[in-house]
Amino acid sequence: MTLLVVALGGNAILKKGDKGGPDEQWRNVSKAAKALVSVALNGNKMVITHGNGPQVGYLAEAVDAIADKVPHQSLDILVAMTQGWIGYLIQHALQEELRKRGINKNIASVITRVVVKKDDPGFKNPTKYIGRYYTEKEAEKLSKERGWLMKPDPRGGYRRVVASPMPRDVLESDIVLKLANEGTIVIAVGGGGIPVVKDRDRYIPVEAVIDKDLASSVLAIKISADKFVILTDVKGVALNFKRSNEKWLREVYVGELERYYNEGHFPPGSMGPKVRASMNFVNSTGNIAIIGSLEDAYNVINGRSGTVVLPKR
Repeated sequence: MTLLVVALGGNAILKKGDKGGPDEQWRNVSKAAKALVSVALNGNKMVITHGNGPQVGYLAEAVDAIADKVPHQSLDILVAMTQGWIGYLIQHALQEELRKRGINKNIASVITRVVVKKDDPGFKNPTKYIGRYYTEKEAEKLSKERGWLMKPDPRGGYRRVVASPMPRDVLESDIVLKLANEGTIVIAVGGGGIPVVKDRDRYIPVEAVIDKDLASSVLAIKISADKFVILTDVKGVALNFKRSNEKWLREVYVGELERYYNEGHFPPGSMGPKVRASMNFVNSTGNIAIIGSLEDAYNVINGRSGTVVLPKR
């Protein structure tokens, strides 16, 4: 059986323009669940990971809005909250889709901690977008009122950015692998994992939001996944994205992709981490990675669409 790690983009839960209500979330995640169940029933062991940018930003904004009434909650705790929140949505939607098909299969969400280095430069140069999209005027106001660092998002508008250190290890990877090998569909590394740093023989939580694609690749490498798939809101990887000379990549060797990456084709706030995560996985395992559209998830996971990243020639 093929062991898959499938990383869901934020559009699996909320699409741009959604207000974030429960109905919208259930609609989106139920649609994703149909494709994922079809893959899981096709002789695959599956680990699902997910982002949390909109959700953790929502919680941070809500906490800040009532800071004069209730105790402040740190960013690592907010990340843990989103693991439960989004894990529940995915787990329940998958179970419902299986029930419709008359199939009983175990699904488990694992609260996951991810190790980062305390001296990681990401703490001094925040790059991770969280929360809603704002106009430039709104962003300037929030920056003054709440001390948030706001930057233009490559997708449009302005968003808050927070520290995003590089993931180094996934503490619960052995548990994830054991469950997957037993046939359980596992949901892990939610929101990139809860960030912790190692201090001698203990781990200490830190405030950050780790990129979910990079953390997912670390997990995929640790559990020796056969394939690493990133599902997002575009059909694959493109050179000169949204320009007149745009070129979509159907299959690309990892060395060639690395050259494009170094040439600056993939912005750090959007496709950059996805490409880097894919290269890390392919270089470490010699197996393939695929980046493609969540809307076409079944074909992407089976290599029929999206961008397939191949090992060195």
